[in-house]
Amino acid sequence: MEYQRENKMSKQLLIYGNAVPVHPEQHKDLSVKVGKDYAFANDINSVPLTAGEFPAAAAEYVIVFAGTEENIIPVALLGLREKENLFVSEDNQWNAQYIPAYIRRYPFIFTKREEENRFVLCIDEEFSGNNKEGLGERLFDAEGTQTQFTKGVLNFMQEYQTNFERTRLYCKKLKELDLLESVQIRMAANESGEEARMRGFMAISRTKLNALSGEQLEELANTGELEMRYVHLQSLQNLNSIGSKVTGSKATDSKVNAPLAEAQDDTAAETTH
Repeated sequence: MEYQRENKMSKQLLIYGNAVPVHPEQHKDLSVKVGKDYAFANDINSVPLTAGEFPAAAAEYVIVFAGTEENIIPVALLGLREKENLFVSEDNQWNAQYIPAYIRRYPFIFTKREEENRFVLCIDEEFSGNNKEGLGERLFDAEGTQTQFTKGVLNFMQEYQTNFERTRLYCKKLKELDLLESVQIRMAANESGEEARMRGFMAISRTKLNALSGEQLEELANTGELEMRYVHLQSLQNLNSIGSKVTGSKATDSKVNAPLAEAQDDTAAETTH
Protein backbone atom coordinates (compact mmCIF):
# COMPACT_ATOMS: atom_id res chain seq x y z
CA MET A 1 0.00 0.00 0.00
CA GLU A 2 1.36 3.43 -0.98
CA TYR A 3 0.74 6.54 1.09
CA GLN A 4 0.25 10.12 0.03
CA ARG A 5 -0.56 13.15 2.10
CA GLU A 6 -3.22 15.37 0.62
CA ASN A 7 -6.26 17.42 1.53
CA LYS A 8 -9.79 16.15 1.79
CA MET A 9 -11.52 14.48 -1.15
CA SER A 10 -12.88 16.86 -3.75
CA LYS A 11 -16.24 15.09 -3.57
CA GLN A 12 -17.64 13.89 -0.26
CA LEU A 13 -20.11 10.99 -0.27
CA LEU A 14 -23.27 10.63 1.82
CA ILE A 15 -22.03 9.90 5.33
CA TYR A 16 -18.46 11.13 4.87
CA GLY A 17 -17.63 14.61 6.14
CA ASN A 18 -13.87 14.94 5.55
CA ALA A 19 -12.29 11.80 4.09
CA VAL A 20 -8.50 11.99 3.82
CA PRO A 21 -5.88 9.38 2.84
CA VAL A 22 -4.62 7.20 5.67
CA HIS A 23 -0.95 8.08 6.20
CA PRO A 24 1.58 6.71 8.75
CA GLU A 25 2.85 10.21 9.54
CA GLN A 26 -0.44 12.00 9.72
CA HIS A 27 -2.21 9.19 11.59
CA LYS A 28 0.63 7.60 13.55
CA ASP A 29 -1.07 8.23 16.89
CA LEU A 30 -4.65 7.74 15.72
CA SER A 31 -6.89 5.05 17.15
CA VAL A 32 -10.35 4.21 15.85
CA LYS A 33 -13.11 3.09 18.20
CA VAL A 34 -15.76 1.46 16.03
CA GLY A 35 -18.88 0.64 18.01
CA LYS A 36 -22.58 0.30 17.35
CA ASP A 37 -23.45 3.98 17.19
CA TYR A 38 -24.93 4.70 13.78
CA ALA A 39 -25.71 8.38 14.29
CA PHE A 40 -23.53 9.13 11.26
CA ALA A 41 -26.20 7.51 9.03
CA ASN A 42 -29.19 9.15 10.65
CA ASP A 43 -29.93 11.57 7.78
CA ILE A 44 -29.71 9.35 4.69
CA ASN A 45 -32.77 7.75 3.10
CA SER A 46 -30.91 5.28 0.88
CA VAL A 47 -27.56 3.54 0.75
CA PRO A 48 -25.65 1.86 -2.12
CA LEU A 49 -25.65 -1.93 -2.33
CA THR A 50 -23.50 -4.38 -4.23
CA ALA A 51 -25.25 -7.12 -6.20
CA GLY A 52 -23.82 -9.77 -3.90
CA GLU A 53 -25.75 -8.23 -1.00
CA PHE A 54 -29.13 -8.64 -2.68
CA PRO A 55 -30.14 -11.98 -1.05
CA ALA A 56 -29.39 -10.78 2.48
CA ALA A 57 -30.73 -7.24 1.96
CA ALA A 58 -33.95 -8.29 0.22
CA ALA A 59 -35.32 -9.82 3.42
CA GLU A 60 -35.59 -6.40 5.09
CA TYR A 61 -35.02 -3.60 2.58
CA VAL A 62 -36.54 -2.36 -0.65
CA ILE A 63 -33.90 -2.61 -3.39
CA VAL A 64 -34.21 -0.13 -6.24
CA PHE A 65 -31.83 1.56 -8.70
CA ALA A 66 -30.71 5.17 -8.71
CA GLY A 67 -28.28 7.44 -10.51
CA THR A 68 -27.93 8.78 -14.02
CA GLU A 69 -28.10 7.18 -17.43
CA GLU A 70 -24.32 6.75 -17.34
CA ASN A 71 -24.00 5.61 -13.74
CA ILE A 72 -26.76 3.41 -12.31
CA ILE A 73 -26.32 1.74 -8.92
CA PRO A 74 -28.58 -0.43 -6.73
CA VAL A 75 -29.59 1.11 -3.42
CA ALA A 76 -31.47 0.00 -0.33
CA LEU A 77 -34.23 2.39 0.72
CA LEU A 78 -33.90 3.47 4.34
CA GLY A 79 -36.73 6.00 4.42
CA LEU A 80 -39.45 7.55 2.32
CA ARG A 81 -38.62 11.20 2.94
CA GLU A 82 -35.57 13.42 2.75
CA LYS A 83 -33.08 12.94 5.60
CA GLU A 84 -35.11 10.04 7.02
CA ASN A 85 -33.47 6.79 8.05
CA LEU A 86 -36.07 4.47 9.51
CA PHE A 87 -33.46 1.84 10.33
CA VAL A 88 -31.62 3.93 12.94
CA SER A 89 -33.33 3.95 16.32
CA GLU A 90 -33.59 6.84 18.77
CA ASP A 91 -30.54 5.50 20.61
CA ASN A 92 -28.66 5.27 17.27
CA GLN A 93 -28.74 1.49 16.95
CA TRP A 94 -29.30 -0.20 13.58
CA ASN A 95 -32.76 -1.80 13.47
CA ALA A 96 -32.20 -4.65 11.05
CA GLN A 97 -30.38 -7.94 11.09
CA TYR A 98 -28.42 -7.13 7.94
CA ILE A 99 -26.33 -3.95 7.82
CA PRO A 100 -25.26 -2.90 4.29
CA ALA A 101 -21.54 -3.09 3.61
CA TYR A 102 -21.46 0.62 2.73
CA ILE A 103 -22.43 1.33 6.34
CA ARG A 104 -20.16 -1.32 7.84
CA ARG A 105 -17.08 0.04 6.10
CA TYR A 106 -17.45 3.49 7.67
CA PRO A 107 -15.32 5.48 8.57
CA PHE A 108 -13.14 4.07 5.79
CA ILE A 109 -13.50 4.45 2.03
CA PHE A 110 -11.44 3.82 -1.09
CA THR A 111 -10.84 6.68 -3.50
CA LYS A 112 -9.35 6.25 -6.91
CA ARG A 113 -6.44 8.29 -8.18
CA GLU A 114 -7.32 8.29 -11.87
CA GLU A 115 -3.93 9.49 -13.05
CA GLU A 116 -2.24 6.55 -11.34
CA ASN A 117 -5.08 4.02 -11.70
CA ARG A 118 -4.91 2.91 -8.09
CA PHE A 119 -7.02 3.11 -4.96
CA VAL A 120 -6.12 4.96 -1.78
CA LEU A 121 -7.51 4.04 1.64
CA CYS A 122 -9.13 7.07 3.29
CA ILE A 123 -10.69 7.73 6.67
CA ASP A 124 -13.33 10.26 7.65
CA GLU A 125 -11.54 12.59 10.04
CA GLU A 126 -14.91 13.75 11.37
CA PHE A 127 -15.78 10.27 12.67
CA SER A 128 -16.61 10.54 16.37
CA GLY A 129 -14.65 7.36 17.16
CA ASN A 130 -11.30 8.84 16.09
CA ASN A 131 -9.05 9.53 19.07
CA LYS A 132 -5.44 9.75 20.27
CA GLU A 133 -6.11 8.20 23.67
CA GLY A 134 -5.63 4.63 22.49
CA LEU A 135 -9.34 3.78 22.56
CA GLY A 136 -10.26 1.10 20.04
CA GLU A 137 -7.75 0.06 17.39
CA ARG A 138 -4.59 1.81 16.26
CA LEU A 139 -3.95 2.22 12.53
CA PHE A 140 -0.14 2.05 12.84
CA ASP A 141 2.29 0.77 15.43
CA ALA A 142 5.20 2.76 16.89
CA GLU A 143 7.33 2.00 13.81
CA GLY A 144 4.67 3.26 11.41
CA THR A 145 3.73 -0.24 10.25
CA GLN A 146 0.13 -1.18 9.55
CA THR A 147 -1.56 -2.96 12.42
CA GLN A 148 -3.60 -6.12 11.92
CA PHE A 149 -6.68 -3.94 12.24
CA THR A 150 -5.61 -1.78 9.28
CA LYS A 151 -4.75 -4.86 7.24
CA GLY A 152 -8.20 -6.26 7.97
CA VAL A 153 -9.79 -2.98 6.86
CA LEU A 154 -7.79 -3.10 3.62
CA ASN A 155 -8.91 -6.67 2.93
CA PHE A 156 -12.53 -5.71 3.52
CA MET A 157 -12.23 -2.64 1.30
CA GLN A 158 -10.57 -4.61 -1.50
CA GLU A 159 -13.35 -7.19 -1.38
CA TYR A 160 -15.94 -4.42 -1.38
CA GLN A 161 -14.32 -2.77 -4.40
CA THR A 162 -14.27 -6.07 -6.30
CA ASN A 163 -17.98 -6.55 -5.59
CA PHE A 164 -18.66 -2.95 -6.58
CA GLU A 165 -17.00 -3.47 -9.97
CA ARG A 166 -19.06 -6.61 -10.53
CA THR A 167 -22.16 -4.61 -9.65
CA ARG A 168 -21.26 -1.98 -12.24
CA LEU A 169 -21.19 -4.72 -14.90
CA TYR A 170 -24.52 -6.04 -13.61
CA CYS A 171 -26.10 -2.60 -13.95
CA LYS A 172 -24.53 -2.14 -17.38
CA LYS A 173 -26.28 -5.33 -18.49
CA LEU A 174 -29.60 -4.05 -17.15
CA LYS A 175 -29.18 -0.95 -19.27
CA GLU A 176 -28.15 -2.92 -22.36
CA LEU A 177 -31.29 -5.05 -22.08
CA ASP A 178 -33.43 -1.97 -21.36
CA LEU A 179 -34.99 -3.61 -18.30
CA LEU A 180 -35.25 -0.58 -16.03
CA GLU A 181 -38.19 1.78 -15.77
CA SER A 182 -38.67 4.90 -13.66
CA VAL A 183 -40.94 4.56 -10.65
CA GLN A 184 -42.24 6.72 -7.87
CA ILE A 185 -42.98 5.44 -4.40
CA ARG A 186 -46.20 6.74 -2.85
CA MET A 187 -47.27 6.31 0.73
CA ALA A 188 -50.90 6.62 1.78
CA ALA A 189 -52.12 10.00 2.97
CA ASN A 190 -52.00 11.02 6.62
CA GLU A 191 -54.81 12.73 8.55
CA SER A 192 -54.19 16.03 6.78
CA GLY A 193 -54.45 14.35 3.38
CA GLU A 194 -50.74 14.74 2.65
CA GLU A 195 -48.96 11.92 0.81
CA ALA A 196 -45.30 10.98 0.97
CA ARG A 197 -43.72 10.46 -2.43
CA MET A 198 -40.22 9.61 -3.58
CA ARG A 199 -39.01 9.94 -7.14
CA GLY A 200 -35.79 9.42 -9.02
CA PHE A 201 -35.65 5.64 -8.62
CA MET A 202 -35.86 2.81 -11.10
CA ALA A 203 -37.00 -0.79 -10.89
CA ILE A 204 -36.85 -3.75 -13.24
CA SER A 205 -39.95 -4.06 -15.40
CA ARG A 206 -41.52 -7.51 -15.07
CA THR A 207 -43.03 -7.05 -18.53
CA LYS A 208 -39.66 -6.35 -20.11
CA LEU A 209 -38.01 -9.17 -18.16
CA ASN A 210 -40.64 -11.67 -19.28
CA ALA A 211 -40.23 -10.50 -22.86
CA LEU A 212 -36.56 -11.54 -23.04
CA SER A 213 -35.72 -14.33 -25.43
CA GLY A 214 -34.95 -17.84 -24.22
CA GLU A 215 -31.33 -17.34 -25.19
CA GLN A 216 -31.07 -14.13 -23.17
CA LEU A 217 -32.72 -15.71 -20.14
CA GLU A 218 -30.41 -18.70 -20.33
CA GLU A 219 -27.36 -16.43 -20.43
CA LEU A 220 -28.58 -14.52 -17.37
CA ALA A 221 -29.36 -17.75 -15.55
CA ASN A 222 -25.87 -19.12 -16.23
CA THR A 223 -24.22 -16.02 -14.75
CA GLY A 224 -26.53 -15.86 -11.74
CA GLU A 225 -27.87 -12.47 -12.84
CA LEU A 226 -31.39 -13.74 -13.40
CA GLU A 227 -31.72 -14.72 -9.76
CA MET A 228 -30.57 -11.24 -8.71
CA ARG A 229 -33.29 -9.69 -10.84
CA TYR A 230 -36.02 -11.72 -9.17
CA VAL A 231 -34.54 -11.04 -5.72
CA HIS A 232 -34.80 -7.32 -6.48
CA LEU A 233 -38.43 -7.67 -7.56
CA GLN A 234 -39.25 -9.68 -4.44
CA SER A 235 -37.74 -6.96 -2.25
CA LEU A 236 -40.39 -4.50 -3.46
CA GLN A 237 -42.82 -6.35 -1.19
CA ASN A 238 -41.05 -4.65 1.73
CA LEU A 239 -42.58 -1.30 0.78
CA ASN A 240 -45.49 -1.89 3.15
CA SER A 241 -43.24 -2.68 6.11
CA ILE A 242 -41.16 0.44 5.47
CA GLY A 243 -44.36 2.47 5.21
CA SER A 244 -45.48 1.15 8.58
CA LYS A 245 -42.21 2.33 10.16
CA VAL A 246 -43.13 5.91 9.32
CA THR A 247 -45.74 5.90 12.08
CA GLY A 248 -42.99 5.69 14.66
CA SER A 249 -40.45 7.74 12.75
CA LYS A 250 -38.54 10.38 14.66
CA ALA A 251 -37.86 12.34 11.48
CA THR A 252 -41.33 13.90 11.32
CA ASP A 253 -44.43 14.39 13.42
CA SER A 254 -46.80 13.34 10.65
CA LYS A 255 -48.72 10.11 11.15
CA VAL A 256 -49.92 7.59 8.63
CA ASN A 257 -53.40 6.09 9.07
CA ALA A 258 -52.88 3.28 6.59
CA PRO A 259 -49.14 2.87 6.06
CA LEU A 260 -49.35 1.42 2.59
CA ALA A 261 -46.68 2.13 0.02
CA GLU A 262 -46.66 1.24 -3.61
CA ALA A 263 -44.37 1.61 -6.59
CA GLN A 264 -45.92 3.23 -9.62
CA ASP A 265 -44.64 3.75 -13.12
CA ASP A 266 -43.32 7.29 -13.37
CA THR A 267 -41.79 7.95 -16.74
CA ALA A 268 -41.45 11.63 -15.89
CA ALA A 269 -39.63 11.01 -12.61
CA GLU A 270 -36.76 13.23 -11.58
CA THR A 271 -33.24 11.83 -11.28
CA THR A 272 -32.64 13.03 -7.74
CA HIS A 273 -34.18 12.05 -4.44
